[in-house]
Amino acid sequence: MRAALIEAPGKVTLTTVPDPTPGPREVVVDVAACGLCGTDLHILQGEFAPTLPIVPGHEFAGEVVGLGSEVSELALGDRVAVDPSLYCYECRYCRSGHNNLCDRWAAIGVTVSGGAAEYAVAPVANCVRLPDHVSVADAALIEPLSCAVRGYDVLGSRLAAQVLIYGSGTMGLMMLELAKRTGAAAVDVVDVNPERLATARQLGCSRAAAGAEELDRPQGWDVVIDATGNAAAIQDGIGRVAKAGTFLQFGVSDYATTATIEPYKIYNQEITITGSMAVLHSYERAAELFATGVLDPEVFISHRLPLERYPQAMEQFRSGQGRKIVVEP
Repeated sequence: MRAALIEAPGKVTLTTVPDPTPGPREVVVDVAACGLCGTDLHILQGEFAPTLPIVPGHEFAGEVVGLGSEVSELALGDRVAVDPSLYCYECRYCRSGHNNLCDRWAAIGVTVSGGAAEYAVAPVANCVRLPDHVSVADAALIEPLSCAVRGYDVLGSRLAAQVLIYGSGTMGLMMLELAKRTGAAAVDVVDVNPERLATARQLGCSRAAAGAEELDRPQGWDVVIDATGNAAAIQDGIGRVAKAGTFLQFGVSDYATTATIEPYKIYNQEITITGSMAVLHSYERAAELFATGVLDPEVFISHRLPLERYPQAMEQFRSGQGRKIVVEP
């Protein structure tokens, strides 16, 4: 089958690899669409994946075309979205319900072959059947949405919060859509990309600006979310949190990224700094939300490209062009 392959740091190609064979409790998915994500760039940089080469792609959906010998929950032809998370279920964190912090954490498309290919293998337990009205080509959005749902689980947002989001790429826009639905009084968005800010305005943010200093809120925001992973945005955002407020590190930074905090301010103003890592008990809920129309795929997916253009799609994503880019094998 055809597949994208990250061969070494900085090198991604389109190649041919053997067709996958399912284990007893696995299925083979004919991939309809696979989204690109910041994690894919980190893998391309040589981070995250323990070994290369690897077929990337952890945001994907498609049709079941192969069944393991012990699979009865799904049938050939079922349309599914795939949770890429792979846990050991044995370590302390798995046993305490923090599976996303698993000591042996792995993921389809990150540590094992993923959905940037014609076919992909997934455990049957990771597959969520799609209702008839949901386009399987749009359902690659469910995985990033499940990360956003996890972010709001961490926040435990209260009604009437003033929210500030750094970044209006796919993840920032998803956090915007969820903030509107979790009772926020106002949701402001900052981004240096005018095109992305225009989309935030289209989706109904309260205010949009190139920097938080342009917004008149000297007392700060109750909730500040970084959806960029950018050091300057993170540093600025920490300083914008109101008393008794919360800063959520949601964007994925490079390993070397650092920020400075003021311990006395955190103590004296009871500021919470927290993080949200990937997916945790949120994929099925994200699929249900997606089925209700919480996101408009035509807004969120800006480019649909053939698998053959995966290397170019990665370069386009790296340059910040568009919103969600998906390849359709």
